[in-house]
Amino acid sequence: MNRIAIICLILLLRLSAGWAAPVKFQTSITPLPGEKWWGGMVALGSKMPFTGDMRLFDLSSENLNNQNVPLLVSSQGRYLWSDKPFSFEMKSGELRIYSEYEKPEPVQAGKTLREAYLAACKTYFPPSGNLPDPLFFSVPQYNTWIELMYNQNQADILKYADNILQNEFPVGVFMVDDNWQKYYGNFEFKPDRFPDPKGMVDRLHKQGFKIMLWVCPFVSPDSPEFRELQSKGFLVKQKGTNRAAIIPWWNGYSASYDLSNPAAVEHLKGELKNMQKEYGIDGFKFDAGDIGHYDSPNLEFYDKSATSVDMCEYWAKIGLDFPFNEYRAGWKMGGEALVQRLGDKDYSWNALRLLVPDMIAAGLVGYAYACPDLIGGGQFASFLNIDQSKMDQELIVRSSQVHALMPMMQFSVAPWRILDQKHLAICLKYARLHREMGDYILSQARSSAKTGEPIVRHLEYAFPHQGFEDCKDQYMLGDKYLVAPMLEKGSVRTVTLPKGVWKDDTGKRFKGPKKITVDVPLERLPYYELIRK
Repeated sequence: MNRIAIICLILLLRLSAGWAAPVKFQTSITPLPGEKWWGGMVALGSKMPFTGDMRLFDLSSENLNNQNVPLLVSSQGRYLWSDKPFSFEMKSGELRIYSEYEKPEPVQAGKTLREAYLAACKTYFPPSGNLPDPLFFSVPQYNTWIELMYNQNQADILKYADNILQNEFPVGVFMVDDNWQKYYGNFEFKPDRFPDPKGMVDRLHKQGFKIMLWVCPFVSPDSPEFRELQSKGFLVKQKGTNRAAIIPWWNGYSASYDLSNPAAVEHLKGELKNMQKEYGIDGFKFDAGDIGHYDSPNLEFYDKSATSVDMCEYWAKIGLDFPFNEYRAGWKMGGEALVQRLGDKDYSWNALRLLVPDMIAAGLVGYAYACPDLIGGGQFASFLNIDQSKMDQELIVRSSQVHALMPMMQFSVAPWRILDQKHLAICLKYARLHREMGDYILSQARSSAKTGEPIVRHLEYAFPHQGFEDCKDQYMLGDKYLVAPMLEKGSVRTVTLPKGVWKDDTGKRFKGPKKITVDVPLERLPYYELIRK
């Protein structure tokens, strides 16, 4: 059993025995009649609204591969916010909050989920008025991770781009993923894999793509960059020493930029901007930065008051200098012009079912500009050793349909490689639908930049107190479209329409409230336009 597994086992045993670390402040929130709660962690979307019993989650030490925000909102118009991280759990339907910093108390802001969210948003994370680059919203994105994994190289990157064009998929943002650089902390392309990186970028630009590169805050030990950064005091230190700490993460053991040091931040931003000047790079995929990397008591930061969540937030703030950005981990930063992607999910129907509730959760904590992982899943291990003839093509198609009517749509596994012509044609249809809906989606993003409202909205948010609190397989795209994707194998599902007059994707009209059984052949994504409330 490895070290991480042992630590997790100890924590689970302690939690199961009712153990919890001593805390200074505790708040117990008895639910109001019919009240349910959302928030805290985007990755808990499938558990929202929180009910019954739920284990303790600590916002200061775990982010479950996604974003954390110290906000909880309720269907009865209450919210709870703390500037500092807290822990929370559910016991017999009662929400319990534990904090080392303050005693958070719920605020009654209205009578609905929407009123609770907007009140918290206005007070604690008002919209900045700015957007990530509009291209994110109007056409699909492409990422080389699943196709190339750690073998990022010029020839295969250009081949991927050529296939996008040959198969007539819309051109958009193109992300080159991990392992293009010599090593972590270095910002030069591997010369053996990239004989002409400037020529590669120029060619991709001529094809209409915008180019982003994967980066992280880590630095490979015993490299020239490591020695330079350590001499300048730009690395997180081992507590009580003047030596750089070596931090475990998924790619091994590395030092890390100390992002609580403004000079270190400026140095890193300078390196990134030099990349832009030298190669014409448009922006960066800012990976890692997870809270758990920085929660060890053996770490010492330049800012002695900084904590694990602050380090995550400092990493996010760097992206504000780059309109082409993407994050997977985050702390606060709601309403800012940052793209927030859902954490990597595996290639499975269960993972597909998580996309809608997790995207709803992202919106309810202030992350309107979100992308639902990669089509078919972002966990590369899920695609290893799979017999291509046994790929579940229906799953890939349904995944592309979920993405099509979300704020953003991102391909990674190449549909032209794994799908037959029939299934490929359906994926292409929905890539084009996303482009066709691009003006509407972008309009909703621009509205969110002014109002703070989510783009993907829970039906309880949009139609309060009509019985939608527990709905996890439908959502509103802005204020106009109810989307009900197929999240299970099969071709029939139930759709529940709120009050109003609705027109479906075939032109048929319905008057809600109404529950209908819908035929959903593989070619169809059911969605309903609100004609009249």
